[in-house]
Amino acid sequence: MGHRKCPLEKMVNTERSQLDRSYWHGRRVLVTGHTGFKGSWLAIWLDQLGCQVTGLSLKPLTDPALFEIANISALCESHFVDIRDVQKVLDLVETIQPEVVFHLAAQALVRQGYRDPIKTFSTNTMGTANILEAIRLTCSAKAMVMVTTDKVYRNNACLKPYKEDDTLGGQDPYSASKAASELIIACYSDAYLSAQGVAVASARAGNVIGGGDWAAERLIPDAIRAWSNNQSLAVRHPESIRPWQHVLEPLHGYIVLAQQLALKLDLASTFNFGPGFDEVASVRRVIELAQHAWGDAQVTWHDGISQLYEAGWLRLDSRKSRDELGVQPIWSIDEAVKRTMAWYRNQAQGGSPVVLCKRDIKDYEADIEKKMHKNLR
Repeated sequence: MGHRKCPLEKMVNTERSQLDRSYWHGRRVLVTGHTGFKGSWLAIWLDQLGCQVTGLSLKPLTDPALFEIANISALCESHFVDIRDVQKVLDLVETIQPEVVFHLAAQALVRQGYRDPIKTFSTNTMGTANILEAIRLTCSAKAMVMVTTDKVYRNNACLKPYKEDDTLGGQDPYSASKAASELIIACYSDAYLSAQGVAVASARAGNVIGGGDWAAERLIPDAIRAWSNNQSLAVRHPESIRPWQHVLEPLHGYIVLAQQLALKLDLASTFNFGPGFDEVASVRRVIELAQHAWGDAQVTWHDGISQLYEAGWLRLDSRKSRDELGVQPIWSIDEAVKRTMAWYRNQAQGGSPVVLCKRDIKDYEADIEKKMHKNLR
């Protein structure tokens, strides 16, 4: 397979704008992990913006899966490829010639990482390297948003929000694999891609909730499974603190970041995307909000003791995203939980999953505009 050498390309600076449809219309976009929860929402939103979306992913891993029930395959060209297969990744990227890349494909569950650390490390490190290598060898992309996690930071249980320049670490296989992927991303950016005119950024987001997530061992999906079957939800760590946010919050950040990276190479770095400091919440608060929104729902609270390490306290400092990208939280934790539970209830009552997603996206975009206008006054 032949690959063209990429000439240096001067990047053009521009004023910041949010969700510039003129930029995205007709843009060739690659989304890895498009069959997952966040990837499916992203594919819907990019389609709404007028992009030509191509997805690279394994087949859906949950039943049901938002990808299938929302018919995401009708919105994009899907390729079911394991990102650990470097040759297939290289061939696909060479064929589609993406202009923008969103890399979300990952083994994304902490407890699954404990059960299968080798697959977790190979997917999250070599899979990331394979995507970067494919872009290095293909002269098309101008912007790459590499999605990692808020758990890449060395968690010392100190009661301060983590900033982008804090030390990386990881006491469990998932966190460590994502921290390692950050080094790979920085290496490719510094050694190859920056000189080729490709702006690469890593995006570290907090815990996301939203309709259509059926992953195992996640708080809201576990609640939906239990309460839909009139069972009590068992909560392992009720007092754990996390930067909860609706799935549209980080996705908005990723889209704006990619849009600006393509026009301003020096933004290539790392960005946190999380709620404001006053919106960080405990597991207990999130579940109590969900109980209220759902109605008749039972919970069994446990003492938080576990044989597997899970950080008890985690907050992000997202001021860099606000200051450099103009991205700030739109929906409160109360609004995020209310909309999430309404999505599941409406879907269970026969509502179209893709219509429900598009409705939330439309409302979110309207609230972005309201907040921007309010800030300008």
